[in-house]
Amino acid sequence: MLNENQLVWRCRRGIRELDVLFDRFLQDDYAKLSDAEQVSFQRLLDVQDPVIMDWLMGRYDSEDKDLADIVNKLKALSGL
Repeated sequence: MLNENQLVWRCRRGIRELDVLFDRFLQDDYAKLSDAEQVSFQRLLDVQDPVIMDWLMGRYDSEDKDLADIVNKLKALSGL
């Protein structure tokens, strides 16, 4: 598991929209996740930005259920 500083660093992305979304998620919702969900979020951070954006925009869904669940939480937070 990543510590708080590592998470903040890993949430810095190449797409401004993801920076804002991930920052808000870390501040408001990350601590409320179960350990398994936190691991899934950390795994999401290994995915390339364009793929995450495609998932968020509904262009296609992750085949990994745990990643899809985290993306759905992010979508709900952002109003997508």
